[in-house]
Amino acid sequence: MKKFYITTPIYYVNSLPHIGHAYTTVASDVLARWKRLSGRDVFFLTGTDEHGGKIAQASSESGEKPKEFVNRIAGEYKARWRLLNISNDDFIQTSEPRHMERVQAAFEKLLKSGDIYKGIYEDWYCISDEAYFSESELQEGKCPTCGRAVSKLKEESYFFKLSKFESRLLDHYEKNPDFLSPKFRRNEILNFVKSGLRDLSVSRTRIDWGIPVLSDPKHVVYVWFDALMNYITAPGCDPAASNPMQPPFSQCWPADVHMVGKEIFRFHTVIWPAMLMALGIPLPKKVFAHGWWTVEGAKMSKSTGNVVDPQKMVEEYGVDAFRYFLLREVPFGTDGDFSERALLMRYNSELANNLGNLLQRTTTIISKNLDGLVPNLKYSPALLQEFPELIKKTDGFYDELAFGDVLEAIVGIMVKTNQFIDVKKPWAIPADQKGDLQKVMYECISSLKVLAVLLFPFMPEKSRLIWERIGEKEELSTAAVALLQAALSGKGREFQPHFSSGQTVAKGEPIFPRKAGILK
Repeated sequence: MKKFYITTPIYYVNSLPHIGHAYTTVASDVLARWKRLSGRDVFFLTGTDEHGGKIAQASSESGEKPKEFVNRIAGEYKARWRLLNISNDDFIQTSEPRHMERVQAAFEKLLKSGDIYKGIYEDWYCISDEAYFSESELQEGKCPTCGRAVSKLKEESYFFKLSKFESRLLDHYEKNPDFLSPKFRRNEILNFVKSGLRDLSVSRTRIDWGIPVLSDPKHVVYVWFDALMNYITAPGCDPAASNPMQPPFSQCWPADVHMVGKEIFRFHTVIWPAMLMALGIPLPKKVFAHGWWTVEGAKMSKSTGNVVDPQKMVEEYGVDAFRYFLLREVPFGTDGDFSERALLMRYNSELANNLGNLLQRTTTIISKNLDGLVPNLKYSPALLQEFPELIKKTDGFYDELAFGDVLEAIVGIMVKTNQFIDVKKPWAIPADQKGDLQKVMYECISSLKVLAVLLFPFMPEKSRLIWERIGEKEELSTAAVALLQAALSGKGREFQPHFSSGQTVAKGEPIFPRKAGILK
């Protein structure tokens, strides 16, 4: 089976991970987990971008050698992703030999083909973004990306013939409308390419910390040319081969989704596909750019001290609540504003009062009135009549990266089931009407089983806890594959969850204890 290949951007190691990094990585993880549940063989890549002048400067200031510095910061990213329960299959550092050697091979191949050539470059340079800008691109004489001061530099450089691929890029955008996603960002790229592409400087002589050009070692490969290559170097591409599409790389590529922040959308949708065209490698299917997070209306900044540390949020609310909030609060793709007050409100209203309360009510009533035995009835639960159709719609939402729509549908099941309990009042059903009580609780336990499966990509720990509380013994991820495949196969609209004979629920503490008003 061909893999489903999803990537995050590789994060620049000049700073520690914050909520923006977490947002991209959690979203990628949720998609990867869903695709695994849907029966796909997933390859999920993340990593760190480790070359360039900023890194050399940061390592010098810390009193470390560059390699020591990047390994330490990469270790911090790995630790954060473990904390956030990220299920990546690989983590690449661009200072690893497997990456560096393949970047050098690709550079030499493009030199030989004439797609890279030597010249002189003179323009305005921003050291913070490791990027050159023309006079017209500057904003009030400063870097258009970060707003910092720029300086005029002139140096010998190798250039990539980006201008050669202008028409091919426009043709690809036209024939592959999902490549530029979400659709409202499409015109930005189209207008940029149509305005005319300039050849790109792809080497530096003023920087030592980088990948040397094999045939001209006084040059190092431009950090963006180097970094973008990670998407093919990690899965084993041999760019020097006459046909790079050989196993194992061909079993993985093209990537299904490159997940990026909007600030690097242009690099991934203009420079990167042109590089691939030059190398004779198919283009990824989709590049999706999400928005930025502000913090209570203000731009995140280390200088103002408002950078949100994922670790602190996890310590206060738990990893699953934090993951849930990141993809519930705003439509994925647009900008969003983070406030701890909003996180607290979501936690109490949707996780504690809604989901947690549903589990607590259901397991308590079954324990008290049915000796803990899960009703094992033989009919399709009325609450889940729409389940097969819902799964198909949900699968479509995932393809569109509409995580908010997925969660809205899941919350709908929670609300519907709690309302059902309120109407049926199972605690008031007389003891001599045990059959009626069993039917009511069968509906509720069936909903909880489905909720555990649907919430698993977002909240893997709490989903497993729900699974255990309702007495399921099979591994959740294994059972979920079978359940979802049955729904996605289209074999009838009937959905009947299976419960084992003698299956019992387990009472316990609330999985989301309500939190008091902890905010000032």
